[in-house]
Parts: sequence; structure tokens; C-alpha cells
Amino acid sequence: MANEVGKNLNLKPDYLAEEELRRAIELFFFAYRDFTGIADSLLTDFGFGRAHHRVIYFVGAHPGMTVSELLGILKITKQSLSRVLRLLILEDFVLQHTDDLDRRRRLLYLTAKGADLEKRLTHRQSQWIATAYSEAGSNAVKGFSAVLRCIINEKDRKSVESRWTTSSAAE
Repeated sequence: MANEVGKNLNLKPDYLAEEELRRAIELFFFAYRDFTGIADSLLTDFGFGRAHHRVIYFVGAHPGMTVSELLGILKITKQSLSRVLRLLILEDFVLQHTDDLDRRRRLLYLTAKGADLEKRLTHRQSQWIATAYSEAGSNAVKGFSAVLRCIINEKDRKSVESRWTTSSAAE
């Protein structure tokens, strides 16, 4: 009996088998490819790429966020963000204001043009997700959300979840 208990401790659930994990990686790859692809086609019309989309999305979702906060979310270098922001500001998609309370902080906002693009991009991707949610059903949606939260590194999870709580409370 003790030997059988020991054997069971070494067993992994089927969903942790290498084949299942590889399947998940491939599904994640193809889902990401298609999810970003529906936005890419619109971004191309403006000469923008995925980095521009990320900036437009997060500035639109969190108006008045600082450049530092955006760097923390995107986890890119200041140089990379500067290049992307410079073009978005030059093309009148993003406004950058100096914070009245702390002149070192730069606050970011979308212009009307930027808000329109963000709305169009988010609508496309929201429709894509809504279709998938409808096909999968509510139980799958809850499980999917739980898995996505767990894929986010532990250090950032609370920060990501607090953004939802903060934006939900503001509405």
C-alpha cells in the first residue's frame, strides 16, 4: 500500500503531460497570431506596428498614465518607447503633458484621432474574443481567464488585476 501511494505522488495529471503542454503552446501561438493579425491590417494603413498598438491601447485604457508606468507595463527600453511615442505624438495620436504637481512626470493621453484608432482596434479584437467566448461557453471563459492570469508572472499579477479593479470602480 505504501508503495502505491508513493507511485501516485509521481504521477502528473494528464493536462501536465508534455504533449498537452506542447498543444497549449501551439494553440497560444496560433491564437496570438490571429488575434494580433486582425489589428495588424488596420495598423498597417497608418504605418504602425504592434508596439504602436500597445501604446495606443494602454494610453486609451488608462488616460493620464505616466511614461514610467507605460514602460513598466510594456517592459521595453526607454529608447524603444521614445521612438514609438515620438511618431504617435508627431502624427497627432497621443498628447504628452507635464504633470503640474511633479514637472519630471510626463502624462499621456490619446487625441481624438488616437481615441478613434484605439476604438476601432479594440472593437475588432473585442469582436474576435466575443465570438470565441460565445463558441466556448461561460465555464470555458472563466477557466481561460484563470489560465491567462496564471501565465502572467507572479510579480505583475496583482498590478494587472488592480488596473481592472481601478478602472471598474471609476466607471
